[in-house]
Amino acid sequence: MKPIRLMSGFLTVGVWTLLSRILGFARDIMIAGYLGTGPVAQAFLIAFSLPNMFRRFFAEGAFNMAFVPMFSKKLEADDDPKTFAQDAFVFMALVLTAFSAICIVAMPWLVTAMASGFRGDERFDLAVVYGRIAFPYILFISLAALLSGVLNATGRFVAAAAAPVLLNIIFVGAMLWAGLGTQATEGQIGDALAWAVPVAGVAQLALVWVAAKRAGFGLTLRWPRWTPDLKRMFIIAGPAALAGGVVQINLLVGRQVASYFDGAVAWLSYADRLYQLPLGVVGIAIGVVLLPDLARKLQSGDEAGGRDAFNRASELALALTIPAAVALIVIPLPLVSVLFERGAFDTDDTAATALAVTVYGLGLPAFVLQKALQPLYFAREDTRRPFGYAVVAMIVNAVVAIGLSIYIGYIAAALATTVAGWAMVWLLWRGSRNMGEAARFDQRFKHRIVRIVMASVLMGGLLWLAVLLVGPALGLPVVRYGALALVVAVGIGGYFGLGQLLGAFRLSEFKAALRRG
Repeated sequence: MKPIRLMSGFLTVGVWTLLSRILGFARDIMIAGYLGTGPVAQAFLIAFSLPNMFRRFFAEGAFNMAFVPMFSKKLEADDDPKTFAQDAFVFMALVLTAFSAICIVAMPWLVTAMASGFRGDERFDLAVVYGRIAFPYILFISLAALLSGVLNATGRFVAAAAAPVLLNIIFVGAMLWAGLGTQATEGQIGDALAWAVPVAGVAQLALVWVAAKRAGFGLTLRWPRWTPDLKRMFIIAGPAALAGGVVQINLLVGRQVASYFDGAVAWLSYADRLYQLPLGVVGIAIGVVLLPDLARKLQSGDEAGGRDAFNRASELALALTIPAAVALIVIPLPLVSVLFERGAFDTDDTAATALAVTVYGLGLPAFVLQKALQPLYFAREDTRRPFGYAVVAMIVNAVVAIGLSIYIGYIAAALATTVAGWAMVWLLWRGSRNMGEAARFDQRFKHRIVRIVMASVLMGGLLWLAVLLVGPALGLPVVRYGALALVVAVGIGGYFGLGQLLGAFRLSEFKAALRRG
């Protein structure tokens, strides 16, 4: 994949992910308005996080990190990739059907493991009910993730990137339907959201299945068949599964800490949505496009091409992520206030959420760099070392989150996520130094990264001045949306203008990639 094609792939995935995240904001704005940070909101957020947690463990973690490189290499060598994908599809369906049934029965224990602070009040029973309704989502979304991996490996990014948009459309539609023509209760909104989860999973699976069939990979359910390729895939997936489990333990620790502070589960969740916007747009695009591209280049012995792909991916990631991190650190209060403060979400909620946004912003570049560094290992079918690094990061996360929660409360969970993120980046970078040419930063990257940081810092100053100038308007009911849009436009325009002047990037590269995409 040539650099321009690589960048167009990033932008294709990024644009669809951006649309999904914007709709996700609409969803979360509605949830905040209807439910605020009350018991129904906290119960639903925990219930929805359960299938999402296991999705990252099974689909986006262990299984996909083992499946995508093997499938890409079979595709490159024309070694019957469809049969391999079909066998993997059937085994994933079988394993996750059994797993879902077990988890639905064990839901009270899962909720306790996720948020033991809920026990003894209404949040616990609600979370158990919502969790049992929502959990089958893991089956549908994991199968959709496998089909997405097939599409991405063949260079078809649109359907897989567009599928998450359906989730947020269905969520928004469910809330509108629940409140149609009546003053909806919190319970009605919560029920509608819970049932929307499995419906969205079916819709996402249907979309990518049709796209895969059109691409010549119409996978179906049949009697499972154990093969040497599947055995090898599961051997590779084992350490990745353990690494994914470590990452999920980090999330569990954070939610456990938050569950002991009233409202904190919701505060951290809404803050998570803000930093996940740039992380999703950039980080997911890198993981989706870079991993199969690196696997193909390493399979063909193209070390120079692999190095160029890794450097251009890292360069683009940081060019878009560092300014986003600066914005989250400089103007968190206006962002949270304008986006979420209405209805049941009050000024105290805004202040608490904004603090978490600032802390997550400090870790945003680390979260994206992980997405660029991990494919260096997974493309080589090396999942053992990332597991070891993840264990170290888990220990760092637990020590910071639990140890500091006594002194600084719920924000210790966010701080732990950021510190552990940077620890993981350092370990991944240190471990990649013996990988040869493909894992080294080139001169262009080193030249541009300094200028990207300079342009981002100057943009932060522009944002601060813009907020000072339009400050009163940010508190007015209708005008505040336009005022925030103006502040964001100043930041975006200022950053790209400064970046061009300083040599951080060339706007012509983005334009060419957009035309190609």
